[in-house]
Amino acid sequence: MTRDEMFMRQALEIARQSAAEGEVPVGAVVVKGENVIACGRNRRETKKNALCHAEIEAINGACSTLGGWRLWQCELFVTLEPCPMCAGAVINARIPRVVFGAFDMKAGSCGSVVNLFSLPFNHKPEVVGGVLEDECSSILTGFFKKLRKNK
Repeated sequence: MTRDEMFMRQALEIARQSAAEGEVPVGAVVVKGENVIACGRNRRETKKNALCHAEIEAINGACSTLGGWRLWQCELFVTLEPCPMCAGAVINARIPRVVFGAFDMKAGSCGSVVNLFSLPFNHKPEVVGGVLEDECSSILTGFFKKLRKNK
């Protein structure tokens, strides 16, 4: 198992917690060196707040843990390709590397719909997509299939 896969597995476990709460199963971890310093999961329904994405929660936790907003020594691992809001948060937090699992053809902002990191912002993170893609996609498709079945 690669390092990226190891941290993505941790993000997947957090995504499963979201699913258990009835939330879209997205999980994220912020890593500094070899240590997870913060994690986040989707909680939009639970908290009734559009800002409660896994990445935002994880970035917020990392800023609190490290005592600053610049996360230039960290990496973000997330089970779903970040949306425009979350990609913007990565840029603002100066996270140098983003690793995601499933591609998001509806809102993905790291290459699927648009690549915000290719625009002339002052920070351009490295992006690795498709890590454990099948597992990350499967948890999402299973969740939505179950949701449609129960309606």
